[in-house]
Amino acid sequence: MPLTQPMTPTFTPTFAHVPPGPLAGPLRLLPVNAGVVAVHTADGAHVGSLKQVGGVWKFKAMGYDAAGGMEPGHGPLTEQHNMQFATPDAAEVSARLLATLGSAQ
Repeated sequence: MPLTQPMTPTFTPTFAHVPPGPLAGPLRLLPVNAGVVAVHTADGAHVGSLKQVGGVWKFKAMGYDAAGGMEPGHGPLTEQHNMQFATPDAAEVSARLLATLGSAQ
C-alpha cells in the first residue's frame, strides 16, 4: 500500500465510542500522511493509528467517550497500545491486534 498517494476509503470511517469486546475484522488501514495510518474496524469504527517513530510503526490506541470526545490510549484495543510493526501491512496489523480479543478476522 503506497502511503504517499491519497486513498479514498471503501468504507465509511466513524469516530464514536466502541464498547470493549470482539471487533468487526479484518481491520482496515487508511493512510493519513507519510508517517500516520488510521486503523478502523471492518464496519468503519476508528480504533487507533499506526505512527512511524524512529523507523518503527507503533500502534496508538484511540477511544471515544459517550459525547464523542477523543481518548488517546483508550478504546477496545488499549492493551495493544504501542505494539510495534515493521510495516503498515493490513493483514499483519489486523491479525496481531485482533488476536487477543477473539475477534473475527
